[in-house]
Amino acid sequence: MKKSIERIIPRPARPGMVGDGFRVYNMIPGAGISQQRISPFLLLDFNAEFDFGPSEHLRGVDVHPHKGFETVTIAYKGSVAHHDSAGNSGIINPGDVQWMTAGAGILHKEYHEQEFSRKGGLFEMVQLWVNLPKKDKSAQPGYQGITSAQMGKVQLPNDAGLVNVIAGTYNSITGPASTFTPVNLFDIKLKQGGAADFTVPAGHNTALLVINGNVTVNDEQANEHSFILFKNDGEEISIKADTESVILVLSGEPINEPIASYGPFVMNTQQEIAEAIQDFQSGKYGVLN
Repeated sequence: MKKSIERIIPRPARPGMVGDGFRVYNMIPGAGISQQRISPFLLLDFNAEFDFGPSEHLRGVDVHPHKGFETVTIAYKGSVAHHDSAGNSGIINPGDVQWMTAGAGILHKEYHEQEFSRKGGLFEMVQLWVNLPKKDKSAQPGYQGITSAQMGKVQLPNDAGLVNVIAGTYNSITGPASTFTPVNLFDIKLKQGGAADFTVPAGHNTALLVINGNVTVNDEQANEHSFILFKNDGEEISIKADTESVILVLSGEPINEPIASYGPFVMNTQQEIAEAIQDFQSGKYGVLN
């Protein structure tokens, strides 16, 4: 049975800035989509293609805390560097992903990689926040730097395109990302006229973001930068590319627990939020310069 489309949501009218290095359109939570509705996904910021130009200053987001969830950065164009208070660091280039588990609490910073910043150029990214269940909110912080070469690869029939499997399983090919709850994250690149057909569990909260191009999804047309939210009914999804297209598919098993969020902290109760802030202020998240 085909998965029904609940809503096709156009890109917000105006972007916002996260720090001085990420010019983003906020897709989750927004347009009436609550964090509970799209659980386990808490936030999706889309940095649509933008030319930042050359800079000797490293644009980005300076040191800040997180607790209780995971941050996922997917690079399409441009390069991003990461440092955190657990001693992890890395650079992701186009096609790569960084997956950071904040867990019990961490400080990190993300910014344009030095050489990319010096030369300037096109920058296109997605940042996704993935919730952790209560039992894992105090997990040890971790970092997964996943290169394009490490992704699960599915060459689509009839030379239609390619699927990079970041997390979960696409047509029996499993991605490298380790997750705390069942999550599928697929980066699909389709040639004009190409198609991708796959299934995700009916009970998963499922959506897709049209990064580039125009597509037809389960017989409904969606323009570039649209966000498509599915109902929790069928399992089958069919994407056909009306033009050369790039699509990000996300689906996950809902975490049926209360969500209490305050800025960079996501817990289950307001009391736990207060404790998270106190832990941060007392230096329990470590040190990062």
